[in-house]
Amino acid sequence: MTDATDSRPLRVAVVGSGPSGFYAVEHLQKHTVTVEIDLFDRLPTPYGLVRGGVAPDHPKIKSVTRVYEKMAAHPSFRFLGNVAVGRDIMHDELMAQYDAVIYAVGAQTDRNLGIPGETLVGSHAATEFVAWYNGHPDYRDLPFDLSQDAVAVIGLGNVAMDVTRILASTPEELGTTDIADHALAALRQSRVQTIYVLGRRGPVQAAFTNPEIKELGELDDADAIVHPDEMVLDAASEAWLASTDERTPAKNLQTLRSYAERGATGKPKRVVLRFCVSPIALLGEDGRVTAITVAKNCLVPNGDDVRAEATGDTETIPVGLVFRSVGYKGVPIAGVPFDDRRSVVPNAQGRVLVAAGADVTVPGVYVTGWIKRGPSGIIGTNKPDSVETVERLLEDRAAGVLPVAAGAGRDAVDALLQSRGVDVVSFDDWRRLDAAEQAAGQAQGRPRVKYTRVDEMMDVIRAGRTLADAR
Repeated sequence: MTDATDSRPLRVAVVGSGPSGFYAVEHLQKHTVTVEIDLFDRLPTPYGLVRGGVAPDHPKIKSVTRVYEKMAAHPSFRFLGNVAVGRDIMHDELMAQYDAVIYAVGAQTDRNLGIPGETLVGSHAATEFVAWYNGHPDYRDLPFDLSQDAVAVIGLGNVAMDVTRILASTPEELGTTDIADHALAALRQSRVQTIYVLGRRGPVQAAFTNPEIKELGELDDADAIVHPDEMVLDAASEAWLASTDERTPAKNLQTLRSYAERGATGKPKRVVLRFCVSPIALLGEDGRVTAITVAKNCLVPNGDDVRAEATGDTETIPVGLVFRSVGYKGVPIAGVPFDDRRSVVPNAQGRVLVAAGADVTVPGVYVTGWIKRGPSGIIGTNKPDSVETVERLLEDRAAGVLPVAAGAGRDAVDALLQSRGVDVVSFDDWRRLDAAEQAAGQAQGRPRVKYTRVDEMMDVIRAGRTLADAR
């Protein structure tokens, strides 16, 4: 049994510094158990999708980082940024130094459509575009051909709404945000005039929230266009809407019907929302996307829900750029079991299982967030999810089934990373980079100007260390 005392605290490594990772840290800190928490991230910057996924024109959502900063100030906490687990330090090496490891690595890639033409030039994952305009170092150099007149965004979730809104916004609307400079420069030159948003089911089944769909009707230069005939509900959707206590679908429907009634107002851009259409092929010339073919669907009852069935009718829409936004999926972690079918780490309430469908756990290994449950919910959804995982960890400790790490803990981790030439970024280092970004932003009337290359981030951090040492 792990004996957490002042001389031997409970040692926990959390891998991934997004919301689920920080909420796991928070719940560990709330308990009286003496604990040391090391939070790892492969980037020099913390906060995961709060920094790299939340739309730049949604600053209120990003204010959650103030709560995370309080957690980082706790004496039990260390941030180890610029450390890639699986490259700089391996899973078994973490297990040798920590009593428990919690993976909070999210869902790092996208789901494919599985249709002909998906690999044509001009076909992209929406997640790539989101990471590009948010300045994620892995994606900042991706090419997106914004000289195209028409674009298709496939999906009816909030990510699809974000992509659509960024494409339809004016440079002036984006110029007061923390959008990456390279993205703002490219969007200033954009020739996109029409954005088709395509969903396989109807407006009642759309996954976007009401604030997201309302924002599309409030853009300076873009009209939100909805076909009135697509607002006529099928019987199954009518019945479900009448029986549910959920308010969002009815509010979404009301907003969409208001767009259908309003029609075009003469703005230079159009956001055309289409329902009950499924992409079946991307067409191209000379290896580039030129159009998308969709099958028209009808909705039929499917238990308590409805499903889309192809009617046999198709339509081809000329577009030169396609963004698919049909979901994220997790990727395997070296040394940790993985469920290939569900694209998550197999687990029972956060306890990692030896295999999907098994009832045997891997002692001391836990998951939280999207790598645990799949890509669902919003930022706040991760809090109860992380609480559940940490509760299971603490139960295992109380039951005496948590392993006792044989290594020297933090000292051994630091020595190992130093021996491998890893320049570990501390939370104080991050604060210096954060201050530099905010100062650059203040000069332009923006929240921050992001550094989008790791080497540039590290230059700022090292300069800050030198200045601090000289004081």
